[in-house]
Amino acid sequence: MRDLEDQIDVFPREIVLRRIDPDRNMRRFYRLSVEPDLFGGASLVRQWGRIGRPGQHLSEPHADEGQAINALLRLAAAKRRRGYQA
Repeated sequence: MRDLEDQIDVFPREIVLRRIDPDRNMRRFYRLSVEPDLFGGASLVRQWGRIGRPGQHLSEPHADEGQAINALLRLAAAKRRRGYQA
């Protein structure tokens, strides 16, 4: 059982990205996190907006934590292509 816990710790459950461009007055954040839901699955929670503001959020339900982590990694890669950095 301990090996499974060590393996799961390899994959991120939260990623915070920022995109700052002073010339365009751009100060954005994008936070992705995987959280358990009440039905035994997991949800990918997305928060985004201007740094210093509450922003918006969206929760995407997934059948299990593995699927939610895969979605998190895909979305983080897309945001990095758009200029967001850790």
